[in-house]
Amino acid sequence: MSKPLSPSENRSEHRSEHRSPTDSASDALTQRIQAHFQESVEVKQRALNTLRDPIQDAVQAMVSCLLGSGKIMACGNGGSAADAQHFAAELLNRFERERPPLAAIALTTDSSTLTAIGNDYDFDQVFSKQVSALGQPGDVLLAISTSGNSRNVLRAIEVAHEREVKVIALTGREGGAIGQALAPGDVHLCVPDPRTARIQEVHLLVLHCLCDGIDYMLLGVES
Repeated sequence: MSKPLSPSENRSEHRSEHRSPTDSASDALTQRIQAHFQESVEVKQRALNTLRDPIQDAVQAMVSCLLGSGKIMACGNGGSAADAQHFAAELLNRFERERPPLAAIALTTDSSTLTAIGNDYDFDQVFSKQVSALGQPGDVLLAISTSGNSRNVLRAIEVAHEREVKVIALTGREGGAIGQALAPGDVHLCVPDPRTARIQEVHLLVLHCLCDGIDYMLLGVES
């Protein structure tokens, strides 16, 4: 003969039998959030093995540029435009340590320039014309594209080569057309994942590694 359920057990069984759609949706949402975090960790760990050495090369290139009185230009579209602006702000203002401003400019912020070029010529030239006007030998172009196929970023790279500007490309997936367009002296930071959100997350981490590396090379270990 089965033992009668206690009042508390009865209440628990009643709740489990009458879970609302909201409860199920909440559980599913929790699982999705956990999956995002877990996947981000896994992609970042995989990217570390791929990008550790190229990030060092990029830091060295940027430091050489800055010490030679050069500047770093950055460009990209959408979220990559925001990353370009974020990076330029960290250099021009500061990252985590007090230091003099460093020469960096995002080519994504001047709405008059961007719309004039886009209206009078075409959107593919919004960055390349700026590189043509501002780029000098010894400068660096940070070219950001999650797909590696942004046409206006690709045009900027082509003009950068003409101006003897070193390119550091931040891409994803297989690197796309940008990966194929890079010169032997350029640096390719390609996130080994197909998902745009994961690529963007690693891009932000890479940018912070670049900022920290530049500060370390210029200022030494913080006391």
